[in-house]
Amino acid sequence: MKAITIIQPWATLIALGEKHFETRRWRTNHRGELAIHAGKKIDRNACEEPEIKEALARHGYTADNLPTGAVIAIANVTECWSIGTDYLSRMPLLYNGTGGDDRLVSLKEDKFGYYSPGRYAWEMGNVHSLHEPVPAKGQQGFWNWEAFNEE
Repeated sequence: MKAITIIQPWATLIALGEKHFETRRWRTNHRGELAIHAGKKIDRNACEEPEIKEALARHGYTADNLPTGAVIAIANVTECWSIGTDYLSRMPLLYNGTGGDDRLVSLKEDKFGYYSPGRYAWEMGNVHSLHEPVPAKGQQGFWNWEAFNEE
């Protein structure tokens, strides 16, 4: 299965269903299952941002108890959106080139990603948190994860 390493708290926000888009500087054509790997790095400053701190707290998490170095969820990548700016509201705008599907990023979601024009938002659906984190060594970019066969 394809996997992606995401630093904390972003990986946990996806696993909890609080964050619905992973923002990256690169587009993906991948659709379907994607293992969400929580990297070893924790952005402690992000964990103190009010919206993020509140979302984590609703589920019993702080910067001190986030899982790291493990696959924590399986998500389904359903779309890759280009990020622009709505000229009226100045809010981030997601578009995929098909027309008519463009949408503004919600104020909540805007706090959970880097929505700068020219970047991409991978839409995550059908997210399932694993009951227990599965230790795994992450990598940059996509990598192949063989569930439960880690050394």
